[in-house]
Amino acid sequence: MGNDGSGSSATPSGSVAVHGGATAGEAEHEGLVVADVTVRFGGIVALDGAELRARVGEITGLIGPNGAGKTTLFNCLTGIYRAQSGSIRWRGQELLGMHPHQVATQGISRTFQNLALFPRLTVRENVIVGLHRVRKSDWVSNAVRAPWVLKEERRVRAQADAALEEVGLSNVAGRPAAGLPFGTLKRVELARAVASGPQLLLLDEPAAGLAHGEVDDLMGLVRQLRDAHELTVVLVEHHMGLVMRLCDHITVLNFGRTIADGPPGKVGADPAVIEAYLGAA
Repeated sequence: MGNDGSGSSATPSGSVAVHGGATAGEAEHEGLVVADVTVRFGGIVALDGAELRARVGEITGLIGPNGAGKTTLFNCLTGIYRAQSGSIRWRGQELLGMHPHQVATQGISRTFQNLALFPRLTVRENVIVGLHRVRKSDWVSNAVRAPWVLKEERRVRAQADAALEEVGLSNVAGRPAAGLPFGTLKRVELARAVASGPQLLLLDEPAAGLAHGEVDDLMGLVRQLRDAHELTVVLVEHHMGLVMRLCDHITVLNFGRTIADGPPGKVGADPAVIEAYLGAA
């Protein structure tokens, strides 16, 4: 398949066949489908035919040793990196070849491995930054302070405050991000990611740097957000306790290739996964 997302054709019944015979309605319920994705940086192969499937409404873990290609795959999903070949489809829509702002319009949001917050902005303002996708105003309308712009600003502020309330941060909404505890800043990023109303939420190492009790709180929060917003969640994580308890499905990468895929119990007992993490006996 080419990277332009083509490949649809009319079926005899009048429905639309998408990608290998699935109808548009079937593709809509497929969720995220990553097929045979390859990424090279010069002579380095970061992803080598990687595969991943995240079903609608489920929490899918993407794990693997350091350097396995997990963040590279995330960056391909969000248009930051361009894959040389393969296919990345979200609910039937080909994402490969899209720019990051185009991917965002498909209802996809993410957090980052390293905090991507603005220390001098308030917590609320940091969340509002993530709502640019749902804003219609431009610099001209902002400059003249059109009445509809003021209405939009109130709506965006309300969305940000609602997201902060969901993650338990209403009490620090007006405080600068600088100086807040690391666990709180992680929640700010999560609030920013969900404030725009995504359908697919990508979490890059959400438990990194958290204390044991904070990890348990994070699991409950991710489930709560998934259920409240009917999200499909994919997370990259090294905290195996969290992955095994939180995820419905797990995909394992090693040296850029998918070496295992399935429910937590099956993946955790897979000899190839054990070897990848612990080395050959």
